[in-house]
Amino acid sequence: MSSYIEKLFSLEGQVAVVSGGTGELCGAMAEGLAGAGAFVYLLGRSAEKAADKIARIESQGGSAAFLPFEATKQESIQSALDSVLRGHGKVDILVNGAGGNSATPFFEISDEEFQSLIELNIKSVFSSSQIFGAQMVEQDDGGSIINVGSMSGIVPLSRVFTYSLTKAAVHNLSKNLAREWAPYNVRVNTIVPGFFPAEQNRKVLTEDRVASIMNHTPMNRFGNSEEIIGATLLLASSSAGSFITGEELVVDGGYASMTI
Repeated sequence: MSSYIEKLFSLEGQVAVVSGGTGELCGAMAEGLAGAGAFVYLLGRSAEKAADKIARIESQGGSAAFLPFEATKQESIQSALDSVLRGHGKVDILVNGAGGNSATPFFEISDEEFQSLIELNIKSVFSSSQIFGAQMVEQDDGGSIINVGSMSGIVPLSRVFTYSLTKAAVHNLSKNLAREWAPYNVRVNTIVPGFFPAEQNRKVLTEDRVASIMNHTPMNRFGNSEEIIGATLLLASSSAGSFITGEELVVDGGYASMTI
């Protein structure tokens, strides 16, 4: 690989924060960021899960640390930022990846379930963007926020009503923040995974649903978690992605291209 390409995607000296980083998909994103040279903070609830991710990152020459994190609690988000600033004095990249799913039939969705997903999928992104975004706006070098959206935030998907509307809100918020913060060199984009089997969506992947997904995916397979890394590095890099903001970068094996 040429030195120019290496420099284009290098994150040497950068500090990245990945909420949901102890999970499968965001864990792969964290691994990719670390592999490109960033120091990565994994934010999540499970120190045990984080230890496995950190061990994998360090075995490949990267650096990472775990911070306990409650995505829906502003005080927890602020505490995480304070810890990052004490350790490194800045934050260059934020991945908002914490989230949850539900396959409850529409007429059976309770107020409690509805509010829970609103808190986890919308408010967590809103609050995290407020707290970390304020720091990025004040920094000379700005930063990059990558919100994890969903194909269901672009086109309607059956059985995931509340999840779909919350992810659509994340897509909209991302565009609004991209417009507001562009003058401060803070880029905000949405990465849109297609179907990647992960802990939060396994409960909705019934046999008939898997068949429907495959019939609608030209590549005729699920994505592998490492296949999200390239898109992540593009959006994270202040060189390769320097003029990309307000975008929805779809990684879906052609799902969005299929009609009939």
